[in-house]
Amino acid sequence: MSSVSLVIPVLNEAKALPDLIEAIAALDPPPDEVLVVDGGSQDATCELAREANWRVIDATRGRATQINAGVAAARGPLVCVLHADTIPPSDAIAVIRETLANTRISLAGFTPLICGPEKTRWGTSFHNWIKTWYAPALLRPHLFFRGVRLLFGDHAMFFRREQFLEVGGCDPGTPVMEEADLCIRLAKLGRVRLVPRIIRTSDRRVAAWGPLRANWIYLKVGVMWAFGARQRLARHYPDVR
Repeated sequence: MSSVSLVIPVLNEAKALPDLIEAIAALDPPPDEVLVVDGGSQDATCELAREANWRVIDATRGRATQINAGVAAARGPLVCVLHADTIPPSDAIAVIRETLANTRISLAGFTPLICGPEKTRWGTSFHNWIKTWYAPALLRPHLFFRGVRLLFGDHAMFFRREQFLEVGGCDPGTPVMEEADLCIRLAKLGRVRLVPRIIRTSDRRVAAWGPLRANWIYLKVGVMWAFGARQRLARHYPDVR
């Protein structure tokens, strides 16, 4: 049975980690490894991770560079990149193994449900789901008809470590939408699949920005990425912690 490493890129995630620690402890079967990649946290993020007996390594700040460092350091042949504010289903490890047992699939992710302590963001969750199809159909139609689907960080993407390294991992020059780039890279080796299994992700961006502004930002950043304005993306995607 292939071992699974969870790679969690973090930066000042002390508020989110307790819920994630509890969720990962409840996974059945458990992951073979949990690897936290810290980009220079100034809060108790690393202490909480070590108390949970997770392995912690340091990396240059930036999701792409942190993901690359985590995958390079991972011990398992299967890797899932999990954000600190995203809660996996209890059978996540079994889903990862079962999905990647199909050698025609090079990359997959769960179906996110965006929710918070007070409400579930059904509209934004639906937009998040449908853009998996419409984004490549509109922005990369030639790839869409080859089976490319665009997944993002809150999908908790998973793949084979060997293939990730083969395609060069995430592009460190892409500060946002690095997951979309990875989809296109790994699509050269197989299909990209959205698994119909719900994963819960925090609504903290939607709560901070408001639903309309949040969806506008998601759309604008996607269009800018598609037309090559990658260095300017971070200015249009403010950090929320």
